[in-house]
Amino acid sequence: MANEGIEQVELTKPWQAVEEAGGQPVLAAPKGGKVQAFNHLDKAGTFKVDVTTDQLSGQQFAGVVLPGGVANPDQLRMDRPAMEFLSKWTEDDRPVAAICHGAWTLVEVGAVKGRTLTSWPSLQTDIRNAGGTWVDEEVHTDQNLVTSRKPDDLEAFCAALVKLFSSARDEHKAA
Repeated sequence: MANEGIEQVELTKPWQAVEEAGGQPVLAAPKGGKVQAFNHLDKAGTFKVDVTTDQLSGQQFAGVVLPGGVANPDQLRMDRPAMEFLSKWTEDDRPVAAICHGAWTLVEVGAVKGRTLTSWPSLQTDIRNAGGTWVDEEVHTDQNLVTSRKPDDLEAFCAALVKLFSSARDEHKAA
């Protein structure tokens, strides 16, 4: 789930990891068309939106990835359908993977209280103020929540999210 201002590599690397694991990633955004990605502060590629956030249905996904980029989660947390979907998703304790500033959306829906997570360091006060515990780790898993700090951590982040999403998918198939 993303919006304008996605950190490109934080979208493309998890996307590739999901595909390589046999999954079918879907890009959800508040508006149809394309979203603009960035390499830090420089414009990068654009990516086709597969579904708008007001069309999301939780039953069709094994997990939600929240990439960073400063503008992306800041704008996304202002999108009511996205936040309603994510709120319900996290209340149901479904798998989420957030990297860098992506954790802002988890703060917005109240999903960090009592949880331990990592993020870009500037979010640590927001996470603590929302009742979470912030740690400075490459990747951290707290039940159905995988978080990571930055693009340099993508290898570990992608491995952890694939493991989490695959486990959730297998549990769903068995049910």
